[in-house]
Amino acid sequence: MPARRAGLQTYFTSVAELVTSLLAAQQRGQLATRLQFYTKHALLVLDEVGYLPLAPGGPNLMFQLVSARYKRGSLVLTSNKPFRDWGQVFGDEVIASALLDRLLHHAVVLNIRGASYRLRDRLPDLGPEAPPAPVKPCGRPPRIPAPEGR
Repeated sequence: MPARRAGLQTYFTSVAELVTSLLAAQQRGQLATRLQFYTKHALLVLDEVGYLPLAPGGPNLMFQLVSARYKRGSLVLTSNKPFRDWGQVFGDEVIASALLDRLLHHAVVLNIRGASYRLRDRLPDLGPEAPPAPVKPCGRPPRIPAPEGR
């Protein structure tokens, strides 16, 4: 990962794992400590937003984390859901709107379309039910400058 090679402290997890961790910490009375763990990294990568339903209380904890990191550290989120569906993903339109408000302020959004890169070498083996061939990128992604002093 380029951020890690640039010396940034990074952490990668799925949203489901994150919420499970935060819920467990909350039950132990250690939520503040666990939130601090997730906010200390320069870059937090949250994978699979919307792939699995969140446990009760999960959307509120996700909001607390995003709020704690807001303007303090970078977030990368991956999702197969458009923003308009995030009310369903989080089970609450108000939480989804507040999350998106913080996430999209100062954000770079990359919308990647096409078949899964994981299947790119297997498409000929899948026959007529194969997903469409990957779409060639229409330009280079934006260059994210290295942190100052690196």
